[in-house]
This record gives sequence, C-alpha cells and structure tokens, in this order.
Amino acid sequence: MQGSLRIGTRPSPLALKQVEEIQRIFASLHFSAIVIPTPGDRDKLTPLGGLEGSDFFTRDIDQALLAGEIDLGIHSSKDLPDPLAKGLGLVFETPSLSPHDALVSRWGLRLDELPVGWRMGTSSRRRKEQVGILRPDLKIIEIRGNIAERLDLIEAGVIDALIVAHAAMLRLGLESKVSQVLPLDRFLVHPRQGKLVLLAKEARCAEIRSILSAQARVTGS
Repeated sequence: MQGSLRIGTRPSPLALKQVEEIQRIFASLHFSAIVIPTPGDRDKLTPLGGLEGSDFFTRDIDQALLAGEIDLGIHSSKDLPDPLAKGLGLVFETPSLSPHDALVSRWGLRLDELPVGWRMGTSSRRRKEQVGILRPDLKIIEIRGNIAERLDLIEAGVIDALIVAHAAMLRLGLESKVSQVLPLDRFLVHPRQGKLVLLAKEARCAEIRSILSAQARVTGS
C-alpha cells in the first residue's frame, strides 16, 4: 500500500485544494482523492449555529473510513466532531495556514467602514456573536454554500459583506477579494482554524503514521 493512499474528501473546490496541499506535504506519496459528499454538502438549508462539534461535515467520510473504503479522511480541523467517531484516530495535523477570519465586502470596505444596516452574511454562531459586539448596527443574514457560492451572493446583491476563514481564501487563490484580515485581538476565531487533519481507522493509525512520518522525513531532508 505504501506509495498510494485513498483519501476521502468533500466535493467542494476548497476541499479538493486541501487534498492538493496534503499531496505537496507528502510529495513522495500518491493520494487518490475519493469524493464523498457529507450531510453539510447535501443540506444547504439547516443553520449551522447549533451544529458545532457535530459530524455534519464529516459523517460520510468517517463511515467510509470505518468500512475500509478509504485509507484516510481529510477535514478542516475546526469541522471535527467532538468526540471523534468511535474507531477513528488523528494521524496528522498541519500548522494553521492562517488563524484569522477575513471580511469580503462590496467596494472593499473594512468592518468599521461598512454603512449602517448593511447585510452581513454568515452561518457561524461565533461570527454572528462577534459581529454583534463590534457592529450591532449591521443586519445578519443566514447563508450557506461553498466559498464561490457565498461570494456570488455579494455579486447578486443578496448580501453586502461576508466573513470567511482567511485560510480558505488563501487556499483558493482568492486573497485579492479580501477586504480586511480581521485581527485576532478584536475578532475571536475557532482555536483550530486554518489547520487540516488526516484521520484513519484506529486499528491502522500506527501503520499510517509510520508511512506519513517516513515520507515527511524524505521530503524534508
């Protein structure tokens, strides 16, 4: 099996970029991306506010791991359920590409510059709370969808601004669309934001870690 690993991923453009990032880290290995939609991909209507710590964005990938259909599952660290699904273990976590949230707004305005009553799109309870503290005069609009779909909501006039993970914009090559990288001392973020994790079946964790660590030494030497 060494040299080729089946990696389960969500179907979004961001998720596929994350697989590419892992491929660059372990350049001597070959990863076959197996696209597996999760409840979060199929259900674009349910608000995310009460789902933090659930398996909404990981469930089907985790089930495929447990069934032996894939060798690894890749997730954004902040999407991991707490606790992990029984029988799975964490085998690798990347450093954060960026721990910040980012503002994207019409006309490139910063958070303090947004006009009163502008519509701020987000589905995160944490982000809603932060906006409510810093700009209680803005109108919060519940939105869902991948990054491109959210950006399209600004173009379509549905919202005037949105908050997304800065790391997501970097991974997608969309940093030019960022109006402001929000400072950590003003805008609290998830403690694992910007990191990626690889999960494996618990019974295979030692084997997978050994393969990954050997390849990391080779590529880092």
